[in-house]
Amino acid sequence: MELHHFRCFVAVAEELSFTNAAKRLGMTQPPLSYQIRSLENEIGVQLFERRSRKVFLTDAGFRFLDAARLVLQQAEAAVDVARQTKSGALGTVRVGFGKGLGDVVSAVINQHLRLFPSIEIDVRDVFSGFQIEALRTRKIDVGFSHGDPAALDLASEKLFKEGLTIVFPRNNPLAKRRHVAMRDLADQTIMLIDRSFSPGVYDKVLELSRNAGLNPRTLSTDTTPYDEAGAMMVASGRGIYLAVGKGPIHPSFAERLVAVPLRDSSASIEVTLAWRKGESAPAILNFIESARKQLMGSSGARDFRGSPRGNTGSVRMTREARRSSRQRYRR
Repeated sequence: MELHHFRCFVAVAEELSFTNAAKRLGMTQPPLSYQIRSLENEIGVQLFERRSRKVFLTDAGFRFLDAARLVLQQAEAAVDVARQTKSGALGTVRVGFGKGLGDVVSAVINQHLRLFPSIEIDVRDVFSGFQIEALRTRKIDVGFSHGDPAALDLASEKLFKEGLTIVFPRNNPLAKRRHVAMRDLADQTIMLIDRSFSPGVYDKVLELSRNAGLNPRTLSTDTTPYDEAGAMMVASGRGIYLAVGKGPIHPSFAERLVAVPLRDSSASIEVTLAWRKGESAPAILNFIESARKQLMGSSGARDFRGSPRGNTGSVRMTREARRSSRQRYRR
């Protein structure tokens, strides 16, 4: 049994005429009659009654008609899905992003969904240092990270530079300044993220310290002020934190912590987009292109720190994106 049998049956059932159905299908009557007899023999049921050159549906034929129409509709839908997937209009893109890049990724997603509203986007927090493995194991398809996730089997592009801030407890004297220099941190304890979590940020902190002639006290940590535990550590006076991104403070600590811009000339870090080499899925390639168009080409360091200090404001997301935090976007 083939789809052609269903098309022939539906045409005859709707026309109740082999002659008219043959014209509609662009074929002659004898082959059409053969297709109908073949279908009836295949299923072992008479679908039409033929009386005095008139054609009538049997009760079985009448009931078979709705099912046959559904088969044809589903076949057309399957073809449409395949074609849209090939064009990139359908598909799923799994996006990972490092700490502090939520606003950036949100803006890219919003714009991409305007262009491709039927695309499914799966979003999750993935520390920059863990994105190479996540890409290799296909837990994510693209990753936004601080620093370059250099790996021979991955492709990557630098999108823009992002400035750094220092997160202080409000009772720290430096928290009252409009900006600070690295040399101002000589007497501070710096909470230093473990390099396995974010090699780009770790290396940048050490580079800035060397350039300023500092040998600071450091406290190794696997959390950040974006997280409640990390914000609690800063608020309790355990140390300060060099952060990237807009609003690098957990909302629960917005009144107790302050993010002050770091104004050293090299106080910025590259934000990089990475994906698997040889990627061929149109939905993923379209998303990569959206990120390129929206984020590449900015001159100097892009500063996402312009909101009031301690504010954790975010880019407004589309309905699909807002719903993601609860179900479709897996964090």
